[in-house]
Amino acid sequence: MAQLPTDAVVVLTGGNEGIGRAMAATLLADGRRVAVLDVADDGLADLREAYPDRLRYHECDVTVDDDVTAAVGAVIDEWDRIDVLVNNAAVFSFGPFAELTLDDARREFDTNVFGYMRTIRAVLPRMRAQGGGRIHNVSSGAGIVGHPGLSGYAATKGAIEAFTRSIRQELAPEGIAVTLMHPSLANTRSAAAVGYPAAATNDPADVGRGLARRIGSTDRTIYADWGARIGIPLVRLVPAIARWGSKRFVPSPEE
Repeated sequence: MAQLPTDAVVVLTGGNEGIGRAMAATLLADGRRVAVLDVADDGLADLREAYPDRLRYHECDVTVDDDVTAAVGAVIDEWDRIDVLVNNAAVFSFGPFAELTLDDARREFDTNVFGYMRTIRAVLPRMRAQGGGRIHNVSSGAGIVGHPGLSGYAATKGAIEAFTRSIRQELAPEGIAVTLMHPSLANTRSAAAVGYPAAATNDPADVGRGLARRIGSTDRTIYADWGARIGIPLVRLVPAIARWGSKRFVPSPEE
């Protein structure tokens, strides 16, 4: 597949904060044109000032069909192409499965799975017309080994793992590469809400930068860094590592 042009057009969901924002900042610094689709833009003020010609923000809830259609249409109207889609937007509900509701799970699936599907459906006609593109679906180790307290989120990421592998095979003959992106555990607002200590996490700027610098890759799986590249396959082979790492989220029999 051809290399990405320096000024490639990247559509990035969930780019207002955390790893997504760090990806946007790196992509812009590298000369890319970036359209951030998110429900808020308060974290983008400095980037909008620094890159007025190459950063666009489109208010978009990926659970709403019309929002996604309108945002992607606006990108095409202005820049006439979409070289890369990064599906990063995600939500989660934290707590024991027995205490969560089906509505919690529906919210997670509508954003983390169907949100990905909506954006892919929206960009596909343009990518097909231009003869190719790249679609990166951000996943998580939780989707491979599970995570207590994050049963719904882990289920959505497991679904994304299978979905991505499936459409990768379907779209490859058309020059459209579909990959899984695996970030390492970062010190984001979400990780803090779950209760991971900062010392056990990485700087979101480093994680986002690592993924952004691999934006042109067509590998099946893209890792943010060597920690993720080694750690995630290792946990898949030795699930006890994941159980040990998340045991603090499981109450002891005495509790």
